[in-house]
Amino acid sequence: MEPSAIDGLGFAHFLTQTDGVGKAVLGTLLLLSVASWYLIVTRFVANALAQRKADAFLRRFWQATSLTEVEASLRAQPADNAFASLVQRALDALADSGKDNLAVAGGMTEYLTRTLNNEVDGEAAASEYGLTVLASAGSASPYVGLFGTVWGIYHALVQIGLSGQGTLDKVAGPVGEALIMTALGLAVAIPAVLAYNAFNRRNRMWLSRLESFAHDLYVLLTVKGGNGKPVAPAAAQRS
Repeated sequence: MEPSAIDGLGFAHFLTQTDGVGKAVLGTLLLLSVASWYLIVTRFVANALAQRKADAFLRRFWQATSLTEVEASLRAQPADNAFASLVQRALDALADSGKDNLAVAGGMTEYLTRTLNNEVDGEAAASEYGLTVLASAGSASPYVGLFGTVWGIYHALVQIGLSGQGTLDKVAGPVGEALIMTALGLAVAIPAVLAYNAFNRRNRMWLSRLESFAHDLYVLLTVKGGNGKPVAPAAAQRS
C-alpha cells in the first residue's frame, strides 16, 4: 500500500465516510462513555467523603458518655452521613414513642425496629444511584460497537463490489476502519463493568456495616437506655 493511501486511512477518514447510522452508533457510544465516566468520578468522590464523615462520626459516637451527649452533638452539627442520620432517626423515634398514634401503636420496640429498618433500606436505595447506567453501559456497549462494525463492513463490501476491486489493499482499509467501532465499544464497556463491580462491593460492605451499627444502636436504646457509657461492640471495632 502506498504511503499516501495509508495517510488517508484512520479514524478521521472513517468519520468522513460513515453514514447517518454509523454516526448514530458513535453518538450512542459517546453518550454512554460520558455518562459512565461522570458516574464513576462523582460516585467515587461521594463514597470517599461519606466514608470519611462516617468514620469521624462513629469515633465521636463511641467516645460519648451517653446518648444524651450524642443527641446534643447532633443538634449542634446536623447529620451529614448515613450513620448520623440513623442515630437521629432512632432518637426521634424514641421521642415519639409516647405519642398516641398509629405509628407507635405496636409499641416502642416495634416502632424503633421499623424506623431503623426503613433508614437502612433508604440508604440501600440511595447507594444504588447510577449503577443501572453503569450496568447498561457495560453490557450494551460491546453490542452497539459490534453493530457499528457490521454496518461499516457491509458498506465497505458494497463499495468494493461497485468498484470491482477486491485486492487486499482495497479491503484492509475499509474493514479496519469499521473495526474501530468494536474497539470503541470495548473502550466504553470495560471501565463501566469494572466500576460497577467495585461500587457493588463497596455497597455490600457499607450496608453490612450500617446494619451492624443499627443493631448496636437498637440494643443501646432498648437495653441500656442510653444511660452510662456503652460498651462498643463489633461496629465500634470496625470504625
